[in-house]
Amino acid sequence: MKRRDFLRTSALAGAALTLDFKGLSAALMNNTVAVEAVPDMVAVMGGEPAVMLDKALEALGGIGQYVKKGQKVVIKPNIGWDRTPELAGNTNPELVAALVRKSLAAGAEKVTVFDHTCDNWQKCYETSGIEKAAKAAGAIVMPANDEKYYQSVSIPNGKNLKSAKIHEALVEADVWINVPILKNHGGAKLTCAMKNYMGIVWDRRFFHQHDLQQCIADICTWEKKPVLNVVDAYRILFQNGPQGRNASDVATLKSLIVSPNIVAIDTAALALFNQVKKLDLAAASHIGKGEALHLGTTDLKTLNIKRIKL
Repeated sequence: MKRRDFLRTSALAGAALTLDFKGLSAALMNNTVAVEAVPDMVAVMGGEPAVMLDKALEALGGIGQYVKKGQKVVIKPNIGWDRTPELAGNTNPELVAALVRKSLAAGAEKVTVFDHTCDNWQKCYETSGIEKAAKAAGAIVMPANDEKYYQSVSIPNGKNLKSAKIHEALVEADVWINVPILKNHGGAKLTCAMKNYMGIVWDRRFFHQHDLQQCIADICTWEKKPVLNVVDAYRILFQNGPQGRNASDVATLKSLIVSPNIVAIDTAALALFNQVKKLDLAAASHIGKGEALHLGTTDLKTLNIKRIKL
């Protein structure tokens, strides 16, 4: 890395560690949370992925609120790119492993991990560290590189997307947990919880040919919604996404956001992203389109939000 890039990246990382969540909007910071109330969203900063997950789930009442004994669980990270964890192209493997362990400890019958990758799936699974970490934690790691793994489903509430082929592991699952990494994206501008749905479908060309932003919102209306969205912002790719070029595209924020509300969590994640590089909500218009489809709210002032700094 060139010296100027190293200095820039180091400065971003240092700034991120002093953010104190102020970028999650003034509305979030002014939100008053009753001690007894289970929050709608939890934002954690300053720890390692497994530790931050522990704190977030504790605030939400534990993983047992979302995963029950005997259930088939899918954990869906972003594994789209042949990139190491340090380059922030994929979800942090430590976070994926921690969710697998939590789900199995809650009594899940089995936990499956997969993603429809963009680069060669075997290289993505290996280089990302996710395959090794997930298997070590007890998960089944499935490929998603062949149409034979997908089943047709109806998307009746979609505007442009009315049907899709979705990975069989997810169709057959009792519950699933959506675990995206927060990063820049050339087409969608931001990739987070809503955009992570594109890794569950077979034909992504349709999305790009029929209004990408609307189709991202449409696929999120599928009846089997994630019980939780867990946004990995330990490292974020703030430019040259979705795969990045080198370490100068990465900022270390050591943050995690967890919520069942997919529109709200993407709104909060965008506010966090904006502390590193500005992006208007209108640019990532799938978030507003999701709100229009009644998938959640962009108005963080209406939510019960808990912030934890480690």
